[in-house]
Amino acid sequence: MNVLVIGNGGREHAVLLALKKSPKVDKLYCMKGNAGTAEIAENVNVDYMDIEAVKKFALENPQIDYYVVTPDDPLAIGLVDALESIGKRCFGPNKAAAQIEASKAFAKELMHKYGIPTAKSKTFDNYGDALDYVRAEGAPIVLKADGLALGKGVLVCETLKDAEEGLKEIMLDKAFGAAGNKIVIEECMCGLKYTPGEEVSVLCFTDGKTIVPMITSCDHKRAFDGDKGLNTGGMGTFSPCPFWTKELEKEVYDTILLPTVNALNSEGKPFKGCLYFGLMRTDKGMKVVEYNSRFGDPETQVVLPMLKTDLMDIFEAVTEERLSDIKIEWENGACVCVVVASGGYPVSYTKGKPITIGDTGETVIVHAGTAIKDGKLVTNGGRVLGVVAKGKDIEEAREKAYKAVDNISFENMFYRKVIGIKYREV
Repeated sequence: MNVLVIGNGGREHAVLLALKKSPKVDKLYCMKGNAGTAEIAENVNVDYMDIEAVKKFALENPQIDYYVVTPDDPLAIGLVDALESIGKRCFGPNKAAAQIEASKAFAKELMHKYGIPTAKSKTFDNYGDALDYVRAEGAPIVLKADGLALGKGVLVCETLKDAEEGLKEIMLDKAFGAAGNKIVIEECMCGLKYTPGEEVSVLCFTDGKTIVPMITSCDHKRAFDGDKGLNTGGMGTFSPCPFWTKELEKEVYDTILLPTVNALNSEGKPFKGCLYFGLMRTDKGMKVVEYNSRFGDPETQVVLPMLKTDLMDIFEAVTEERLSDIKIEWENGACVCVVVASGGYPVSYTKGKPITIGDTGETVIVHAGTAIKDGKLVTNGGRVLGVVAKGKDIEEAREKAYKAVDNISFENMFYRKVIGIKYREV
């Protein structure tokens, strides 16, 4: 088979690396890709947010048998629907199902309607009403732009002043553009028994009937160590989650995973693809922080390297609604990804800085914001590289990853020093 992966970040490179292992896959393509994807796939210079351009390319390239749509934006505008309308086989949810990420208000309404545990919240499209609510509720409080905002549309406000300023930033100053026309305001889930912010990411394969959770992972969202600075798309990840147990897995499957798939079916929006659950443990049990309608980034970078089953087999089983026929297996051990970023990220940063990569040992370098310019590898984004290492445990994987990071350099490079050190075991 010839397979095309849509996207240009670290997640897409990680998906391509997993597909490359499949004996079913002949040639790989990536739209638009980056310098890393170009090493294992043919990059295609087509704007994947231009649905008609993608359809035209697909019709002119019948040799491509299968499309994997991974970023949130093209899923939200219905790229899977468009490709399927011209007879192309795809992995990824249609526009209706992708609404679970594209609209936080929709996701909250779904959870409240079907009794899926989450934080108390209220949705507003009027700034004055939202401000009154924030002042009545007090702080800490969480503000979420309703639409897609590159993973940065959430503000955790520790004081009322922060909340008032954040509300103005989202709804009046349009820091996240049209994504902030509507806002979800929710309670801060600070558990009494646990350190506030103990989250776990559970990515799941689902064909709309069966849901199969992948191994767990944990993301470091803040820009700097000590969980300081602005929220980012993710500064690093590790797998598995230290506090995850078989008992917790069953609780989450019964109260969150399966009910969500059933709720979407009941709403006439069956989900086929990768459904991501961002969860937090609280003194009242596990609760949903957010849903994503696709593989997480950089969670994918630590989850897929541990997959023993052929990823292409899984993709086809999802497409053909026979996921229950597939046995999905995982390696033992742990995996860590350290994101190497451009100085100034996630606000402003310069591109085009030459990158030097020395001896990185057994690690895998996953490219995110990279390009080739005048024959040289250069930075082309905020998150530039993901350094991925496996080990018998998280500590061994961390050691390998940071040893490799020491042999990577570019101007204004920065990274968090404590990826993989976050939560305690139960």
